[in-house]
Amino acid sequence: MERTFPAPQGDPPNYKKLWIEPEDHAVGRSRGGLSAKIHHACDRRGRPLAFILGPCQGPDSRMFPHVTNAISVPRLGGGRARNRPDAVMGDKAYSSRANGALLREKKIRGHHSRPRDQIANRKRKGSRGGRPVDFDSEAYKGRSVVEQSFSLFKQWRSIATRYDRLAITYRAGVALYASLIWLWQ
Repeated sequence: MERTFPAPQGDPPNYKKLWIEPEDHAVGRSRGGLSAKIHHACDRRGRPLAFILGPCQGPDSRMFPHVTNAISVPRLGGGRARNRPDAVMGDKAYSSRANGALLREKKIRGHHSRPRDQIANRKRKGSRGGRPVDFDSEAYKGRSVVEQSFSLFKQWRSIATRYDRLAITYRAGVALYASLIWLWQ
């Protein structure tokens, strides 16, 4: 039987209404089969601050605003929770105009490398290409903390392989392991 419309792809499935299970269950096609992608933000010590699930084939760049808006760190002495980081470090997937505008709007420094095509287009345009992006290579070295945080999540077999059918159940497992990471560090 032929489909008349494509299946939902790249849809942010479960970041606002956790009690409604989406049609795609945050499952997408990857090289290894069907799986999900965890988008998360962490602090300098690798402890997760916020995370969102999405399908594997979904673009990372579209999930960036949702992850940054989900950050909320309570203050120890009371008061309003902190929800704006000083700096954000990401890889080439997060260097888009929309994400740059979001970071400028919130007055957050962004440290991410640029794809080669963006650099080439800026050089090709010459003076009309805008000002060159300042890239701090020393600050960017701290991005390895995010990759190490991902490897901490992958230590738990059920997160690494995604045995759960429902996205809500998988998200609960990720939340449980995130709280364990906070207890260990």
